[in-house]
Amino acid sequence: MPDQDLLATCWTTAGDAAPMRGDERSPLPLRERVESAAAAGFRGIGLVDADLVVAEREHGPAGIRSLLDDNGLVHLELELLTDWWADGPRRRRSDEVRRRLLEAAGALGARHVKVAPDVGGGPWDHDRWVAEFAALAEDARQAGTRVGLEFLPWSNIRTVHDGLRLVGDAGHDAGGLVIDVWHTERAGTPPAELAAVPLRHIVGVELSDADADQVGTLFEDTANRRRLCGEGAFDLQGCIRALRAAGWTGPWGVEILSEAFRRLPVREAAAAAFATARAQLELADDGR
Repeated sequence: MPDQDLLATCWTTAGDAAPMRGDERSPLPLRERVESAAAAGFRGIGLVDADLVVAEREHGPAGIRSLLDDNGLVHLELELLTDWWADGPRRRRSDEVRRRLLEAAGALGARHVKVAPDVGGGPWDHDRWVAEFAALAEDARQAGTRVGLEFLPWSNIRTVHDGLRLVGDAGHDAGGLVIDVWHTERAGTPPAELAAVPLRHIVGVELSDADADQVGTLFEDTANRRRLCGEGAFDLQGCIRALRAAGWTGPWGVEILSEAFRRLPVREAAAAAFATARAQLELADDGR
């Protein structure tokens, strides 16, 4: 299978860590996470900013790069930049994270940096967002990487179509979308519509699964109840076939977050995440 590379996104190897806890740092050493991902078969890994700070302090950029190289991990994703559209103190904090992520992306050869939309629900100016995203993409280009906006169904950029409008209007080839099938499925986007997404606008793809019925808020459902690929109700094979039709050849991110998954030993968790995602890719391939 030509597009077989899988990337373990940050939460897939983070152990008992989760988004929006305040402290997002993984309790696991970077070496254990990298070795677990590699042993499972992954060819890439993701790190959240809080873990990047710890890793740089403990290993330095050269040490992180050597650790990845020694374990055959060739794809690196860094996340998550928020408030890149804001001003005042929020923007100052965001700019510090922006600088750190882009400097690390340049030093480590990261394929992209993931950025978020506004989950606050406040008013926003499309034209300003377009200008800010274009400027962010240019900063990424100068660092030798790309930025991928992950649309979220509870944010101001709810669907892949909302995201395409923003990145299309920004018109910068270093900026695009991270398409997480959890978000397309929960937003009610038919998988076939993903086939029409221009490849130049796809920066990353993430796979996971979930039950048919949402439990709690969308955020609670995505952070606590995701399932391994093929163990839920999503049309993953349809999504995979559509994204292949759009021209995507990987790497395929695997992002599993759930209360049960966080309790597993990291080697067991990584192995299960890899095996189930790989099985769905192979089944989608057989169904062409």
